[in-house]
Amino acid sequence: MEFALTPEQLELKEWAHGFAEKEIRPVAAYYDEQEEMPWEIIKKAAKIGLLPYALPEAYGGGGITSLVTSLVVSEELFWGCAGIATAMGGIGLASLPILEMGSEEQKQHWLPLFTDPDHPRLGAMCLSEPEAGSDVVNMSTKAVRDGEEYIINGLKTFITNGGIADVYVVFAKTDPGAGYAGVSAFVMDSSTPGISSSKKFKKLGLRASHTAEVRFDNVRVPVGNRLGPENMAFIGAMKMLEHSRPSVAIAGVGVARAAYEYSLQYAKDRVQFGKPIYHNQAISFALAEMLTKIEAGRLLAYRAAWMADQGQSCSLEGSMAKAFCGDMAMDVATAAVQIMGGNGYMREFPVEKWFRDAKIMSIYEGTSQIQKRVMTRLM
Repeated sequence: MEFALTPEQLELKEWAHGFAEKEIRPVAAYYDEQEEMPWEIIKKAAKIGLLPYALPEAYGGGGITSLVTSLVVSEELFWGCAGIATAMGGIGLASLPILEMGSEEQKQHWLPLFTDPDHPRLGAMCLSEPEAGSDVVNMSTKAVRDGEEYIINGLKTFITNGGIADVYVVFAKTDPGAGYAGVSAFVMDSSTPGISSSKKFKKLGLRASHTAEVRFDNVRVPVGNRLGPENMAFIGAMKMLEHSRPSVAIAGVGVARAAYEYSLQYAKDRVQFGKPIYHNQAISFALAEMLTKIEAGRLLAYRAAWMADQGQSCSLEGSMAKAFCGDMAMDVATAAVQIMGGNGYMREFPVEKWFRDAKIMSIYEGTSQIQKRVMTRLM
């Protein structure tokens, strides 16, 4: 059992932290306030290889295929800004299902689109619907075979990069009566006729990330755009989510760490009744609990990622990490606001933003309640 990061991981951690500190932190409040996509940051990240670092070298990526190493990088980016980090992670939304379910020919065609340092492209994964989030069985989007094409109709919601992505991966029913065994996935270019975005959401947090509805009206895609065998995409989606949940867990760690560090320094600087408030037991004990929860969350996320790297199933461990870290991020951010009192509630201080960003960590990629449901099936 080894708890130390490798020299390569430490170097990547420093690389990501430097980018977050110099490029992300100074503009985080602006993009949050304006609710704009951080295109300039995305372009800078693409130039230095920070967008496709986790894609295989065979497709132009950085070749960092270890999930543990990916978590080391992600924590630093989410420490910088959860909204901007989510926007930067847009290539993974489409590339991950292509890697998990696509043929070699499909990988060769689609993945290099995400690795061009001069023209960064974004992806979107279209799974959730207004009446079917985690309830995939009730998905209403359908793909009907018509010769050598499929015709796709339906509405997807809460889609990161919806309406602005270059590549979409869409999940649809190809056998409506077969439940989980009737779902297929398709990859397509955003210029495909019939794709439109009808609504951009205004969010509590992650405001630098674009979230919208995406509509598919008689969208025709070749049979060759189907990822994997027909009706087998649910298995691929579950495997994909199994590997993505540790990544969401570490995102919560990054946000929590940012809030903790700021409130710790504030407590040491803020003087009341003749001494820094850090010397009041109520404050120092709260900070000690915050740090303990952060460290525990990181270890849970690392363990799940390590298991994935070893080729082991991490369904239980990934859900444990995701559920714990999602709730932990909110607990720590709330405590940070409380420690800072009135100042913590004011928008001129960053803990207010981290408080808003933290809430999504227990909701997206499966709520904390869904994670516990998964856990009870595997315990």
